[in-house]
Amino acid sequence: MTEQTCPCRALAQDKLAFADCCGPYLARTKFPPTAEALMRSRYSAFAQGDVDYLFDTLADDQRTDFDRAATSDWAKKSEWLGLDILATEQGQEGDQTGVVSFAAHFNRDGKKLTHKERSLFGRDGEGRWRFARELPMKGETVVRGAQPGRNDPCPCGSGKKYKKCCGAAA
Repeated sequence: MTEQTCPCRALAQDKLAFADCCGPYLARTKFPPTAEALMRSRYSAFAQGDVDYLFDTLADDQRTDFDRAATSDWAKKSEWLGLDILATEQGQEGDQTGVVSFAAHFNRDGKKLTHKERSLFGRDGEGRWRFARELPMKGETVVRGAQPGRNDPCPCGSGKKYKKCCGAAA
């Protein structure tokens, strides 16, 4: 029997074994020492379908709206292809907070998809890293909700068409 390669692809060129990478974190025998290690272990938890680990590694205020069923569905119905760490800011062993930007690759319903995110991590009262919240990606515009069409009424309430009001500057 061959050893399973870690889903997070840490040191992908060496094909690090799951037992030597994220395995001890998901087994709860060790705690991730850095924000990046926690991010990698959370990706591996998705790949393994370990929804309890995903819940356990959330900051307390993130647990209130955690949708266990939807998370489990996403984890189980996706084929997890790998994780790319795009950037890290702080999040080392001596830090209290850290930011990890990443791209999670997966197949869902026959489509190859990538989920990009910039995540804030912080230490809890016991010094363990927790996912705190998602942050906007640097350099990317955040669009919330449907954008008005050129001939739609302007959402600012002026009564003008979008293209003659706020859309004119775009």
